[in-house]
Amino acid sequence: MTIKDLKDQNLLLFECLSGSKAYGLDTPQSDTDIKGIYYMPKDMFFGLRYIPQISNESNDEVYYEIGRFVELLIKNNPNIVEILATPEECILYKHPIMNRLNIDMILSKLCKDTFGGYALTQIRKAKGLNKKILNPMPKKRKTVLDFCFITENYSSVKANTWLKKHNISKVDCGLSKIPNAKNLYALFYDAEKKFGYKGIANKENANDVSVSSIPNGEKEIGYLFFNQDSYSSYCKEHNEYWEWVEKRNEERYKLNKAHGKDYDAKNMMHTIRLLQVALEIVRDGKLTVKRQNRDELLSIKRGDFDYDEVLKMAEKLMLQIEQETFTSKLQDKPDERQIECLLVEMRGALYAN
Repeated sequence: MTIKDLKDQNLLLFECLSGSKAYGLDTPQSDTDIKGIYYMPKDMFFGLRYIPQISNESNDEVYYEIGRFVELLIKNNPNIVEILATPEECILYKHPIMNRLNIDMILSKLCKDTFGGYALTQIRKAKGLNKKILNPMPKKRKTVLDFCFITENYSSVKANTWLKKHNISKVDCGLSKIPNAKNLYALFYDAEKKFGYKGIANKENANDVSVSSIPNGEKEIGYLFFNQDSYSSYCKEHNEYWEWVEKRNEERYKLNKAHGKDYDAKNMMHTIRLLQVALEIVRDGKLTVKRQNRDELLSIKRGDFDYDEVLKMAEKLMLQIEQETFTSKLQDKPDERQIECLLVEMRGALYAN
């Protein structure tokens, strides 16, 4: 089933502009995001073909089945609650039955954690991007040997440095595991290539050192330690970095680089927006999707603030949210039974018609 099917079969219950256009934060470069709510044809709902969510390929148009929508409303999911509070000018279509769902029965103290938690996720995203921007990684990955060290006196030396100093070829080396000593190996050298040692790592892209069969009586030339934990962490970080490079929005990346503050300014703008909304919910008991402080938020998006300044703004808002939640008149959480009964009534009316 597609979005077109929903409209052709008159299954649509609600449709609206969302994202920056609903927040009043759109610019000429902004995309158009659309959210919607639908219900399933009766035979599909009662049969085996229930579909909780439908979206287009770019995921900028997302529609939720009414049951899934209500389920997320009860959890005070920020994206879903904002749909219910969509400004009138952003509503493209609204079935009369949607008037039965009232924002007042949905808002609760859960918003402290859902909106605030989502904001913390945005902070982590911004921090992660900050790290990636400040610490670009070479395309060529380091090898196992870069994480190997040779013990020398009471210290250790990088294996590459030690081998070069002693004019020893890594491919003519053999390693033998030291019992009861994690990642520690005796190092042997076969200058005449008689024993067929496997080298320290027999492949350029190996993920571990190679162990060789060492003839009896051979004398080790040293001891090698492979820092496997550090190598694994490095590989994970390297993979994540280059996945990010491949998938990143280049225009947004260039914008972040251009403002010179080395953080994802758009993520941080949404962090502040979410926290401001959460504060208004627990303090005033209402949700205003369209923001009145457009200039301030777009200033954050442009990178007019230093990274630490925005973090301090976020920390101050989080503290205010915690304090206001204690005295908030909001319900602790939505009345799940009441809202479920309302959903049953809505479904009954839809299928009766």
